[in-house]
Amino acid sequence: MKILNLVFHPNLENSRNNKTWKTQLDESGKIAMSRDLYKEYPDFNIDVEKEQEILSQYDRIILQFPFYWYSMPPLMKKWLDDVLTYNFAYGPEGTKLKGKDLQLVVSVGGRQVFYSGFDIFTTVPDLLRPLQLTANLTQMNYLQPEYMFNADAAEEKTIEAFGKQLVAKIDDPKRSDARQYLYDNMNRELNETYEELGLA
Repeated sequence: MKILNLVFHPNLENSRNNKTWKTQLDESGKIAMSRDLYKEYPDFNIDVEKEQEILSQYDRIILQFPFYWYSMPPLMKKWLDDVLTYNFAYGPEGTKLKGKDLQLVVSVGGRQVFYSGFDIFTTVPDLLRPLQLTANLTQMNYLQPEYMFNADAAEEKTIEAFGKQLVAKIDDPKRSDARQYLYDNMNRELNETYEELGLA
C-alpha cells in the first residue's frame, strides 16, 4: 500500500501537534510521500495537473490539518476546489480516485466537552461531514477520522502518544472497509469485557 500524507498547516514549523505527527509518520517508513502544502504553495497558486498526477499514484491519501473555525484551513479548501475537478474526481469519466482510501487526521483546539453534540454544541464527525460527502462523490473509502481534542494545551507526551497510535494503524489494510473495521473492534472490545467479567 502506497500512502500519501498531505499536511495543510499555515505555520507547520511552529506547530506542536501537526509537526510532531508528521515527523512520527515520516520516520515510521510507512509513508511513501509526505508534503507540506503551505510550504509548496505560499501564494495559493496550485499546480492542478501536478496534484492530480500525484494523487493518481497512491492508494491511501491522508489529509492532515488543524480545525480552523470548525472547518479546514483556507489552502486546503482551495486545493479541494481546484484539484478535484469534473471528469477527474467525479463525473462520467471521473474515476481517478475510485477505490482509494481517504484518511483525515485533525487537531482540535477545543476540549471534548465542547463537541458533545448536545444543545448548542456539535460533534467532530458532523463538522467533517463535507469531507465524507466528498469521499462519497469521488468513490473513495472514507476511513474513520483520527482527531485529538484540546490540541492547543496538550502536553508533549499526549501529542506523541496520539502520533504513536496513529502510526500503528495508518497502514492497516482492514481500515479500508471502515464499517467492518468498526464492527471488528466493537466485537473485540465486547469479548475482552466479557472475559474480564468471567462471562465469556
